[in-house]
Formats: sequence, structure tokens, C-alpha cells
Amino acid sequence: MEFLTQLFDNTSPAQFAVVGASVLFVWFLPAMVAMMFNRKQVRLIALACIPAGFSLIAWGGVMVWAFTGNMVNRFNKKPATQE
Repeated sequence: MEFLTQLFDNTSPAQFAVVGASVLFVWFLPAMVAMMFNRKQVRLIALACIPAGFSLIAWGGVMVWAFTGNMVNRFNKKPATQE
């Protein structure tokens, strides 16, 4: 417990701000990726980032969803019918 007390006493507010901003960036990284690759579902992905940040497996799943959510539509296009 003394270690944590010393750590917090020796840390400046700027360092706390940098660490906090870094954590938020990584936490919502799938939402930022979805803005580029999966724009239709970006709101759902951003909402899913909130609880998924507590689990590495869930966060990875949301990241995969952010990258590949639109891939299903790309590969399931029906060929043009010739009439």
C-alpha cells in the first residue's frame, strides 16, 4: 500500500492527464476505426466500447467488428442477372 501512496504523491497532474487520455484513446480505438471502415454501425460500436473495455476478449471482438462489419456486404453481393 505504501507503494501506491508514494506513486500518487510523486505523480504530477500532467502525468495523470497523459495516462488518462491514453487509456481513453485505446478504450475507444474500435470506434475510431469504425469511423473509417464501418460508418453505418459506428454508433453501435462506440456504445459497445464502453463495457468491452473491461475485457480484452470483448474489446478484441469489437475491434474485429469495427474492421470487418462492412465486409459482409462486400462479399455477399449478388451477381448481375442477365435477362
